[in-house]
Amino acid sequence: MSEQLPIVAGKAPIKVTVEAGKDYYWCSCGKSSKQPLCDGSHKGSGMAPMKYTAEKDGDAWFCACKQSAKSPMCDGSHKKLA
Repeated sequence: MSEQLPIVAGKAPIKVTVEAGKDYYWCSCGKSSKQPLCDGSHKGSGMAPMKYTAEKDGDAWFCACKQSAKSPMCDGSHKKLA
């Protein structure tokens, strides 16, 4: 079975207001209807969400293109997409 590639869910990061100590599950497959967070749409794809625990209260910019080298956070990789 070949490795599945994620779907580009968006070409800009998505801001989420996070709470210190709370866990968030970032969608790594791109199929979630609740971007950038997981809604279980990955089931059967061989992919799984990535757990992110907020270190402090505030805004976090989650990757929507699924190409970031700093997943689940945006690293600007969306700027290189066609």
